Amino acid sequence: MIQSSYLIDLLSTITQRNRSGARLDDKRSARALCDLLLTDLGDVSFSKVSRALLAKYREMSGADKRVFFDMLAHDFDIDAETLAQLATNYANSRDPKTLAALTACAEPPRQELLRRLNRVAGATADLVAMRCDLLAMIKDAPHLAVIDQDFLHLFRSWFNQGFLVLRRINWDSPASILEKIIEYEAVHAIDSWDDLRRRLLPDDRRCYAYFHPAMPDEPLIFVEVALTDGIANNIQAVLAEDRPALAPEKINTAVFYSISNCQKGLRGISFGNSLIKQVVEDLKTALPQLTTFVTLSPIPGFRRWAEQVLPTLSEAESAKLAQAMAEAEDGKADDTLRGYVARYLISEKHKRGGPLDPVARFHLGNGALIHDIHIGADRSTNGLRQSCGAMVNYLYDLAQIDPNIERHSASGTVAHTRPLATLLKSHAAKTQS
Repeated sequence: MIQSSYLIDLLSTITQRNRSGARLDDKRSARALCDLLLTDLGDVSFSKVSRALLAKYREMSGADKRVFFDMLAHDFDIDAETLAQLATNYANSRDPKTLAALTACAEPPRQELLRRLNRVAGATADLVAMRCDLLAMIKDAPHLAVIDQDFLHLFRSWFNQGFLVLRRINWDSPASILEKIIEYEAVHAIDSWDDLRRRLLPDDRRCYAYFHPAMPDEPLIFVEVALTDGIANNIQAVLAEDRPALAPEKINTAVFYSISNCQKGLRGISFGNSLIKQVVEDLKTALPQLTTFVTLSPIPGFRRWAEQVLPTLSEAESAKLAQAMAEAEDGKADDTLRGYVARYLISEKHKRGGPLDPVARFHLGNGALIHDIHIGADRSTNGLRQSCGAMVNYLYDLAQIDPNIERHSASGTVAHTRPLATLLKSHAAKTQS
């Protein structure tokens, strides 16, 4: 059920007031403030020190932030030798006091530092931004990844589903939120306010977002939904400027056509699964006539994979696939290309397990099945660049979600329809002949 925005608005006011009161007037070093924060301070002093450290971090240059993270990684790490001795002692004694000491020692002091920083209003957003900075540095400084483990541990607790608030985004939502929907849209770019209006204002369109009470003005993830008569097979038709709104009595299908994560600093924290389930429940309550819940999804890795496959094919098959890829850009459907898309989605596996395609991993892991593949379904520049214009429907059959999840988790089964199984079999026969 969608929750009232009153509490969110109130928390937003409090958060902004507290953040605006943070002043960079403490002359102590970041290291000194970190040490002080891990001591027993009174509430007033604790709040002042936390705000001073967060304000000091916000003012740091990139180089200074790197020095700060190096300090956290080295000076606020676990005491490995003491931890090893405690582990040995506990293995020999099974003493509860030794276990308590072992557990305390196993947590790096920097994790408690982050936890204490988060006690002041507005700090959660600062810490999410801090992790964003950290992630940008890890590639060149892999030793900093130990700090990311602390962020992940804490964020998975702080951002669990029990704390998330589902809000419907519509044309009457605050302009600051609408601006962020435009900014964060990651699948199908929103080109203008008119474009946004077409996605929010008609009765046959919906948009939902998750918010966290500690970040009331920042959507965490949002999904855009088209309410249609039948399963959509072309994104340009869904987003068409001159599209007439569908009469309520003709609506029978909810098409999830865009899911966008908004916070880079929350990478690795999963919201999509619970978001889809909660939106489905809300839509079922509001529109009992809905019988079908399906996506119209991009296939972001297909072209890259197809280009890697080309040199491995026979000369005739390589020429055939290259021609099919070129013709798809001109809007010509081709079963050759559909066959390769089916192979990519169903048969190709990631080195760490699961489907090779990241969107497929997400939806199949959530219990969906691959329903159909559409060539020429996305003629945008991005669609042609990523997938030669192909798109896919993932069907959420409510009665089959749990069995699909179990089979996918246990054996890696990629649930798909019989027509796609036939297509894949035919494709294999043609490429092997």
